[in-house]
Amino acid sequence: MAEAHTIQVDIVSAEGEIFSGPAAMVFAPASQGELGIAPRHAPLLTLLKPGEVRVQTPEGEQHFFFVGGGALEVQPNKVTVLADTALRAKDIDEAAALAAKQRAEEALRDKAGHITQAEALAELARAAAQLKIIERLRRSRG
Repeated sequence: MAEAHTIQVDIVSAEGEIFSGPAAMVFAPASQGELGIAPRHAPLLTLLKPGEVRVQTPEGEQHFFFVGGGALEVQPNKVTVLADTALRAKDIDEAAALAAKQRAEEALRDKAGHITQAEALAELARAAAQLKIIERLRRSRG
């Protein structure tokens, strides 16, 4: 059983478990906006959009993760992130994210391309979210 001042966090994707441990606070990109989840949060089930999940440990340490979408379940003592794709922020490949962003932007300009506008917009959102996380990591390292 988790302490009263922590909440258990599990972040999993099809590739396996990315993170499991106690947290003082969790931040996630819910479909309707950024969510902050503290211990004893009301139960909740929501969809996630591509973006950053941030886990703050009881010691004040921050862990950053990229999720490509998925679902978030909150119980009073547990947060479960079921991600379509998930990466530790430090594992994001900046060159690949920049290339994906450029491909998506070109596809949006080229209406006769091989992918639909919705697919291009989704790819652009994923790449932009990854690049935003990389930039935040750079700033936090000073």
